[in-house]
Amino acid sequence: MNSANTATRDIGILIFEGFQLLDAAGPITVFEMPVRGLNPPPYRLTVYSLPGGPVKSSSGISMHSESLPAGLTLDTLIVSGGEGTRTAMRDGAMMSAIRDLSVRTRRTTSVCSGAFLLAAAGLLDGRKATTHWRRCPDMTRHFPAVQLDADRIFVRDGKFWTSAGISAGIDLALALVEEDLGEDVARHSAREMVVHQRRQGGQSQFSVMQDVKLASGRFDTLIAWIQANLGCELKVEQMAEQAKMSPRNFARVFRAETGTTPARLVEKLRLEAARERVEMTGISLQEIAQQTGFGDAERMRVSFMRAYGQPPMVLRRQRRG
Repeated sequence: MNSANTATRDIGILIFEGFQLLDAAGPITVFEMPVRGLNPPPYRLTVYSLPGGPVKSSSGISMHSESLPAGLTLDTLIVSGGEGTRTAMRDGAMMSAIRDLSVRTRRTTSVCSGAFLLAAAGLLDGRKATTHWRRCPDMTRHFPAVQLDADRIFVRDGKFWTSAGISAGIDLALALVEEDLGEDVARHSAREMVVHQRRQGGQSQFSVMQDVKLASGRFDTLIAWIQANLGCELKVEQMAEQAKMSPRNFARVFRAETGTTPARLVEKLRLEAARERVEMTGISLQEIAQQTGFGDAERMRVSFMRAYGQPPMVLRRQRRG
């Protein structure tokens, strides 16, 4: 990897007492990867805080920081999140510093609950944003002018990028690297970090399988079969046959094992697969509906409205917008 024409961009990571360590360390590591292979280095990384010096994270481990100099200009500002945001968002000096920095910054971004600091500074009013799923109700209550998308890994609205909980900061940083240096460099950085998959911002913070208990692993093979056959009818009788059980016993044991019914799980898996195709591909809605077992686009639209409150085409436009 070599790029003699790569300009060096100043990346500033803003931390505060009680910040989440990975909110800072994750993006820092992402931006470190291309620095190792490109000359001149594409990024110069600096950790800042208002006072400078060591700043204690929520884990008790401290990170060294530089004090914020007057008139600092950055390419990208990354505001960390963490439990300390609850205090930091009431700090007038912090809010003023974030507003001033953002004016002189090409991109203003946040990780996890760092979005609360951007919102408290008035930078997200009328803008689309996201944050950690657990903090979304608080965000809506405190900052109703923010157009919160609680289900996204990261959201971009103009120069402002916000991301979901903790590890989503890595996804956000990889997207920033891709915008700056191209997909190949971002992919290389992901491989160097042994990141299993570089997730796109439009993906959900959640996976259906996170909500399924699967305590014993008894139905793992069956669920894999369901995921591979979403385009089929998938009646309870068919699933029971795959599980080598009677339909009645299967329905009872499945619910006890997973916390949901077979039909409900199939519906959720179909919605998840359909939404991923809607947002990540240009396949027609009719074809997606057939691939994922909805049968036709209208039936899929009704299911999307019920589950997400928006039709597939709106979600597709938002993803591309």
